[in-house]
Amino acid sequence: MKLTEEQITRYSRHILLKEVGGKGQKKLLNGRVLIIGAGGLGSPIALYLAAAGVGTIGIADADEVDLSNLQRQVIHFTADVGKAKVLSAKEKMLAINPDLNVITYEAWVTADNIAAMVAQYDFIIDGTDNFAAKFLINDACVLAGKPYSHGGILQFDGQTMTITPGVSACYRCIFPEPPPKEAIPSCSQAGVIGVLPGVLGTLQATEAIKYLLGAGDLLSGRLLTYSALRMRFREIPVKKNPKCPVCGEHPTITELKDELDAVTVCDLGH
Repeated sequence: MKLTEEQITRYSRHILLKEVGGKGQKKLLNGRVLIIGAGGLGSPIALYLAAAGVGTIGIADADEVDLSNLQRQVIHFTADVGKAKVLSAKEKMLAINPDLNVITYEAWVTADNIAAMVAQYDFIIDGTDNFAAKFLINDACVLAGKPYSHGGILQFDGQTMTITPGVSACYRCIFPEPPPKEAIPSCSQAGVIGVLPGVLGTLQATEAIKYLLGAGDLLSGRLLTYSALRMRFREIPVKKNPKCPVCGEHPTITELKDELDAVTVCDLGH
């Protein structure tokens, strides 16, 4: 594969970096990333991966754009209210970079469809807004051996980490089970500052790009937390839990199932 003159110009600032160069840009163009969630976190992730030239980007979400989304979901515009989020996102991604292959899944991820989705991609990004999806994404990626980036936001706080199955701790190593419904406030009760998903989402997009390039150190074995009010990052080392139900020494989760009782929150997502 040879870069065209237009591609050399478009990606010139990447190509100048010794960690990228022409060879690295070709890796990005050949890369395949799946974004699950086209809301707060998914918006900056999709925009930056499109601009970076990640050749194939899948985006999954069954929701439609609502007026209340526009305060933080920057890929969607006022004229998009009522439109499927994945279609709205695809329009903006192709407007930035028309050479992309954007694959849309207008569906929620479930135990029945997620394995087939993740199998087609090199790297997965969790941009969801509920614990049921977060645990399902973790289990699907661990069982399939697919690396992925977890991200979550609530009010003024966020967190992210990259899971490398077989190497680093997974989401269930830290949080074995979803919290009870009464433990977490709903999105309408808790709120979220609009810029927060931009901070966390761009970090997640960076992890995907680094993974495809094979450059730098991934956020594996480290949970990065962020407080917007205190303008402070904190890195927490996390180790694989030998008793983890999905990646431990004696796993009890060997097939996918939906966490039907898990709470939907602003969380950690939209």
